[in-house]
Amino acid sequence: MNPVSELAFFIQLIRAGSLAATARELNLTPPAVTKRLAQLERRLGVRLLNRTTRSISLTAEGETYLVNAKRILGEIEEMERQVSSSRAEPKGLLRVNAPLGFGRTHVGPAISSFVKRYPEVEVQLHLTDRPVHLPDDAIDVAIRFGELPDSRLIARKIAANRRRLCATPAYLDTFGRPESPRDLAAHNCIVLRQNESAFGIWRLSRGKQSESVKVQGSLSTNDGEVALNWALEGHGILMRAEWNLAAHLRSGRLEEVLPEYETPPADIYAVYLERLNLSAKVSCFIEHLRAFFRQNAEQPVNSLEAWR
Repeated sequence: MNPVSELAFFIQLIRAGSLAATARELNLTPPAVTKRLAQLERRLGVRLLNRTTRSISLTAEGETYLVNAKRILGEIEEMERQVSSSRAEPKGLLRVNAPLGFGRTHVGPAISSFVKRYPEVEVQLHLTDRPVHLPDDAIDVAIRFGELPDSRLIARKIAANRRRLCATPAYLDTFGRPESPRDLAAHNCIVLRQNESAFGIWRLSRGKQSESVKVQGSLSTNDGEVALNWALEGHGILMRAEWNLAAHLRSGRLEEVLPEYETPPADIYAVYLERLNLSAKVSCFIEHLRAFFRQNAEQPVNSLEAWR
């Protein structure tokens, strides 16, 4: 008898309440059930039950064995349920968190097409101006940008992304085009307060050289769409993710500043807790996001290495 069968046998024996009742349920003779119990106790080297011809009661060791047997079998059943559901049609409630601007522009439309494809999934989209803490909040999948310091989370890359500096051609014609990062200090910079980033510190690098510039300006906000509109209205230089700038750079309404310099990474990830790794609704949603951005969302300008 394998260990899992022994666990199931012992739980059934306790539930039945007697050796005779267990024999009837298993279609065995009472001596056969007694022998099976004796073999289990002999293998463990302890007595699990106090028993008479009419009743049984747990010993201290038997209570410990029963509690853990129930837990282990429960975990096995849950594992099998998750594995089988990973191939099943997704259904149930899916709670998604995304940044305000990106969520409105890209994640919202992706969810619209997702629920058309999987009508048994109900999606709640929660847009915030800063990341939520997945272990503490009722969120299944969060869309995040850049580096992910929390090793407890699983991260799937949705799309390549980088931050770019830009301003209107009119602003640059009037105030000049920066030739190096330190020139930014003399410009009116629109500062976007995001996450826990140092306020007004822009980091740029070229090759092995890296510079941190303290920028300043008359306008700052924690809303990316507001900051973008200010830049479009000619108020100064903005650092923003290229997914939000692509259309304006293509149209010429915005011009890239210091394009030869790299900025901190802003790749787009879907992150979730490890326990949801086999969830059908989570895995299908993430694959849908990747496909949606490939096929429908406006691609960033000169985006390289877009998909892994």
